[in-house]
Amino acid sequence: QIQLMESGGGSVQAGGSLRLSCTVPANSLCMGWFRQVVEKEREGVAGLENDGNATYANFAKGRFTISKDNGKNILYLQMDSLKPDDSAIYYCAADVLRSRCLKGPFYERSFAHLPYRGQGTQVTVSS
Repeated sequence: QIQLMESGGGSVQAGGSLRLSCTVPANSLCMGWFRQVVEKEREGVAGLENDGNATYANFAKGRFTISKDNGKNILYLQMDSLKPDDSAIYYCAADVLRSRCLKGPFYERSFAHLPYRGQGTQVTVSS
């Protein structure tokens, strides 16, 4: 397992925005974001698939946008209209194996089994 590094977390009021960043391996074929609230299971947020399509968990649709700067190999998660329920530790992850990347939406993968994982960045949204 290779460690990635997230940045961009912080505190914001409800309705505000944050942009998370994460440098992923240059040969990543699929990647995405997960989040975890204390005492709850980690959940997928969004994925950038092998074919370039973006996929989102229902709660993220219309508010969050996943993208990648291919020149810099930086994965982003733009989060708008943030709610207190979005407060969590956010993690990025990536995979380089095409056969695994074709198995379905990245955000539905098991975070613990992904080969490249970050240590998380805290996002706190106050009401």
